[in-house]
Amino acid sequence: MTDAYVRPDVQMILTMMAQSDQPLMSELEPAAAREMYNMMGAMLEADPVELARIEDIACPGPAGDIALRLYDSQADRSAETPVIMFYHGGGFVIGDLESHHSFCTYIAHEMDIPVIAVDYRLAPEAPFPAAPQDSLAATRWVADHQEQLKLDISGLVPCGDSAGGNLALVVAQEFAASPAAVPVIAQFPIYPATRMDAEGGSMDEFAEGFLLTKATMEYFDSHYAPEDDDINVSPYLGNLATTPPTVLVTAGLDPLRDQGRDYAADLIRHGVNTHFIEMAGNVHGFINIRKAVPSAQQDVDKMIAAWKTLLASL
Repeated sequence: MTDAYVRPDVQMILTMMAQSDQPLMSELEPAAAREMYNMMGAMLEADPVELARIEDIACPGPAGDIALRLYDSQADRSAETPVIMFYHGGGFVIGDLESHHSFCTYIAHEMDIPVIAVDYRLAPEAPFPAAPQDSLAATRWVADHQEQLKLDISGLVPCGDSAGGNLALVVAQEFAASPAAVPVIAQFPIYPATRMDAEGGSMDEFAEGFLLTKATMEYFDSHYAPEDDDINVSPYLGNLATTPPTVLVTAGLDPLRDQGRDYAADLIRHGVNTHFIEMAGNVHGFINIRKAVPSAQQDVDKMIAAWKTLLASL
């Protein structure tokens, strides 16, 4: 149990979920878990925003083509621009371009810069290192194919939620170690998974009853990467001193809260320009429940304001 603050609209959705008869995600086979995740998203997430350009494309990857989706509020963008590379959440097991489509339309519209979402391979069919390999390959391809994308890219910004936040951190570390034609200029991890060996604290405090459960995390980890001592699994093991300017967001009622807090603190100790925001009273996954939880939309807007502030300072 916990005495942590829970917002009224968050409590409503938690009560609804507790009273539902749907199975726990950790009890399902991955294919059924993916179907349930997308079905929940259709009920809980805000509608997509209309954009001038939404284009499905593909790039070569280590195991075949990787599907990408480009979002832009401008149909013909001629000026130089940064690009947000978005890696969806879902524990490396669930999620796809559709699960985060509405969110990507919103951030492309509000930021007024292009967003490119990456449909990396999922476990258990493709366990670690498939997800970081695909994410890195797609990001390097974008850096090298500006003419094909009809974009003049000034810098890349890895971004993602949960597992996607992990991938954003991994991509930024890889670019720091081996730079590409276009630099990574910032990173925007959202309630990221930063260490697979995390125990105690928020992992126990919010183990049940707050959408993401400890059992679900164990389910994801068992499918993705049982070993946790690789920096591309647990990016806290990497060279944090070379990290680009960062906006790191956590949720106050999240099993992953403490590892996000610790990662932000480590960045600050290493002298990295770091903006840390914790959304008190909200749960893991809040970017995908904005219709059901109106205050989550306010959190997303607060986060985007911090993104704008950071990019404007570079």
